[in-house]
Amino acid sequence: MKYPFRLIAIAMILLSPAVFAKELRVSSPNGEITVIVSDDTATPQYQVLFKGEQVIAASRLGMVFKQGPYLDKGFTIKDSIRNKVNASWQQPWGERSQVSDHHNELAVTFSAARAQVNHYTVRVKVFDDGLGFRYEVPTQPGLTGPVEITNELTEFAIKEYKNSTAFWIPSRAFNRYEYVYNTTPLEQVHIAHTPFTFTSASGVHVSIHEAALVDYAGMSLNQRRPGVLKADLAPWSDGILVKTTADFKTPWRTVQISKDAVGLLNSNLILNLNEANKLGDVSWVEPGKYVGIWWGMHIKETTWGSGETHGATTAEVKRYMDFAAKYGFKGVLVEGWNIGWDGDWFFNGDVFNFSKAYDDFDIEAISQYGQAKGVKLIGHHETSGNVTNYRQQMAEAFDLYQKHGVSQVKTGYVADGGNIKRIDQQGNARFEWHDGQFMVNEYLYNITEAAKRNISINTHEPIKATGLRRTYPNWISREGARGQEFNAWGSPPNPPEHTTILPFTRLLAGPMDFTPGIFDLSFNGLGADSNRPQTTLAKQLALYVVLYSPIQMAADLPRNYQANLPALQFIVDVPTDWQDSRALAGEIGEYVVFARQDKHSDDWFVGGLTDEKARTITFKLDFLDADKKYQAQIYRDGSEANWIDKPYELEIENLEVTTDTLTIPMATSGGFAIRFQPQN
Repeated sequence: MKYPFRLIAIAMILLSPAVFAKELRVSSPNGEITVIVSDDTATPQYQVLFKGEQVIAASRLGMVFKQGPYLDKGFTIKDSIRNKVNASWQQPWGERSQVSDHHNELAVTFSAARAQVNHYTVRVKVFDDGLGFRYEVPTQPGLTGPVEITNELTEFAIKEYKNSTAFWIPSRAFNRYEYVYNTTPLEQVHIAHTPFTFTSASGVHVSIHEAALVDYAGMSLNQRRPGVLKADLAPWSDGILVKTTADFKTPWRTVQISKDAVGLLNSNLILNLNEANKLGDVSWVEPGKYVGIWWGMHIKETTWGSGETHGATTAEVKRYMDFAAKYGFKGVLVEGWNIGWDGDWFFNGDVFNFSKAYDDFDIEAISQYGQAKGVKLIGHHETSGNVTNYRQQMAEAFDLYQKHGVSQVKTGYVADGGNIKRIDQQGNARFEWHDGQFMVNEYLYNITEAAKRNISINTHEPIKATGLRRTYPNWISREGARGQEFNAWGSPPNPPEHTTILPFTRLLAGPMDFTPGIFDLSFNGLGADSNRPQTTLAKQLALYVVLYSPIQMAADLPRNYQANLPALQFIVDVPTDWQDSRALAGEIGEYVVFARQDKHSDDWFVGGLTDEKARTITFKLDFLDADKKYQAQIYRDGSEANWIDKPYELEIENLEVTTDTLTIPMATSGGFAIRFQPQN
């Protein structure tokens, strides 16, 4: 050998631990999902494997502060701690009563060879249905007081981005979350809200979101380089992203993964990454169905403002309470009762009074009337984006509702994105994003103030759901997507595929108050170009099962229900609180079928719906008790039904279930709803 000593020296260098990056792995309990955390080139990174194949390639971690060193390059793995959890917990209300929490955990501490801001932890939890990771930044030299974050460096480098299809809505846009979903190649995504869902060419289904969003800015995804989605946090009006103090934790960055679309729907990941109930006894939080004067305003039969066509009158509310009592609805939602709605109320945030009613609305008389009928008044607070005006009146407004037995309140924050108005300590108007840190905290303040008075909140124009309903169970529902009202005046209305995308995107975050159940589908005329719900009647019934919410509105006018009592029967029968829920079939943007078991009986309910294509669905009935016979009450599209000119064709049939499958045809933008009752 000519150079023995030199070769030995080279070999020693190559084998030196200082040269090689450290790499730590943690896998899901079933072994299918693996997260790898590493410090290659002294840069904290992670990657995600599903069944041994890379789903998320090596992706950057870290953040940037306005003052002091960054949590960026120069950090290497110093230490790690592992943990395993296999437990379950009970929801006071929800899609299922018992939730399994089975995960493996890895906490990795990164450190840098410098005197200040030199260590932080990335905590990873991996479940069979996905993973979550967050940053934990302790007090340390150079990081002891106020902290201002100007950039979060988190990335999601999508391995198969060139062959992936994304389902997304734009972020940082005027209409908040209320957009029709785009279905595009992933490469065409710009900046998108989460949940952000995509499918790869190999069939893997992935949804990126966040959990436990508290005292932090909401995260969008910004595709700056092809296939690399970067965390993009909503800024304060002064440009800072997050204002916090040393020893802070970020929300969990979540990745749900499944071999098929149905697997995404059966995930508990977001809930499991939130803290347990902090409110104690929440028996006063009541799921249920309600009606309201809301739809009449959207189709312009009545108005929010006062005058001859004012909707929120004592007489009108009593009429709705009569209807609710007759058909078993728990409450009547009333909007437009308080001073401030006259004129263009979109801009009335400065003048709303949340405790003073118009002269034709007697809250005391209405509450007493409802109490005698067994029907509660459901309150409403619209801020039109002026949250300072609302904050100053909130305690008095909630006290008024508590005095009159109002236990649920719908709140509204109608304002263009980036135009939430707050007044700072110097009296200056500042304008914030709905998903910025200021509003994240403002929404939660509203929830905790309501909880002090045993009031539940249904937030419209909200911050997105991130599982906080587990921690604060009085946050009973919210909007946060393009709902039914766009079918009254939207241009265009929601397309047939809209409700076949929502379960795989928005609904992965949590319940949505979509307000289903429109029976008059021709108030603007039939045809493909009219502003109206682009569905069949059967599909409107299916929405009660498919689009989960513990409170569900029968959104149409009483006269339209009384004109079709056979179809109304399903809305009367269907519960909103479930013992179990199972997605049975579905493809994103095409169709979906859900089965849910009533929490208070042995009945099961199934809902299915399709996009603009007619299709026939066959699904298994293995969710039923094999030792029992069931009577199936089926509400389905008639043989001639289609959403364009024959939406009312509805077949209602009863049959005894004796087979292990059921086959149901669906019309264009159609659906079906079924109640299974066990027979003695």
